[in-house]
Amino acid sequence: MCYDVNAQLETQLKRTMRDADEHAIREIREKMVRETDLPLFHVTGFQHPKMIIYTNENPNVPIVSQWGLVPFWAKDKKAIWNKTLNARGETIFEKNSFKTSAKDKRCLIYIDGFYEHHHHGKATVPYYISRKDHEPIALAGLWNEWTDPETGEILNTFSIVTTEGNPMMAEIHNNPKMEGPRMPVILPDGLEDEWLKPYRDELDQKQLEELLRPYPESELAAHTVGKLRGKDAVGNVPEAMVPVAYDNVKTTY
Repeated sequence: MCYDVNAQLETQLKRTMRDADEHAIREIREKMVRETDLPLFHVTGFQHPKMIIYTNENPNVPIVSQWGLVPFWAKDKKAIWNKTLNARGETIFEKNSFKTSAKDKRCLIYIDGFYEHHHHGKATVPYYISRKDHEPIALAGLWNEWTDPETGEILNTFSIVTTEGNPMMAEIHNNPKMEGPRMPVILPDGLEDEWLKPYRDELDQKQLEELLRPYPESELAAHTVGKLRGKDAVGNVPEAMVPVAYDNVKTTY
């Protein structure tokens, strides 16, 4: 799964910086950072942080969105958004919570890295995973605008699409309560825009589903870090990514 991430402003805005001029970038940076919860050295989706996404409706213009997709039919966001932090890629075109967004509202979320927990006996050991080349990770996402029926507030929300874990993630993400290892869908360089292309028919759906593959382990690195849960949690600080060794646990990949 993908419930814990590291995302910095520069990383989230890198797509914008490809095409925008300096004035536009400065304006976006100054205005948008105040609307987000960035910087996020470690944050869990259950905190529903406000981050930056790029949608299929305007692929190069960043917008602020809150983690935990709320479908249009939901009456109360709190009743569902803890259950929609992730969306299983195998069922996004079928599941009621995601099928509308899978067809019409796909997005990209750029992060620096993500965290997963390894079960070691009765304990869990957290790992930080990033690209070996330290470039931003482009995640496939779904988004939606939801109107609160009581207040009229319009809330923009998103979910991270997941897929089967690669061999490295199979070792790390070994939760015995799950049917198998999972990982977020990481889009390879040059294929990000393919995820945002219009959906017109079943052929388009098949092309989108082809993107929902495990990212090669050869292009990822992982290392153990300090506790992310409980009273010993390091918190939302740069130290969350610092390597920490544990007895009888593989420390790096």
